[in-house]
Amino acid sequence: MLPTENRLRRRQDFASAVRRGRRAGRPLLVVHLRTDTDTRDPHAAGGSAPPARAGFVVSKAVGGAVTRNLVKRRLRHLVRERLSVLPPGSLVVVRALPGAGDADHSQLARDLDAALGRLLGVAP
Repeated sequence: MLPTENRLRRRQDFASAVRRGRRAGRPLLVVHLRTDTDTRDPHAAGGSAPPARAGFVVSKAVGGAVTRNLVKRRLRHLVRERLSVLPPGSLVVVRALPGAGDADHSQLARDLDAALGRLLGVAP
């Protein structure tokens, strides 16, 4: 589970990451990253940098409710482990593609790492 301060909840935040952020596509998922957030999080403490926040989009094309929830749980777990590499204040939206329902944990991790590496400019 992602900590509360690291969750994207508002529609405007999702739209901002998708429309104004950079995108990296992989066979199982698409990752949108926006690092140049000018808006301040109203829930952030005083003068500290806002934390990186992540949200997930898993449509019915991925599978039934059980499959979609399984994919969301796996993606939340994977992103939680990678929060430390994200710049403070960044917004991340991970959109699962239809093949993600049949993929296992390691395949999702590989695609997520490749997409984040491309967006952050890190060599694989």
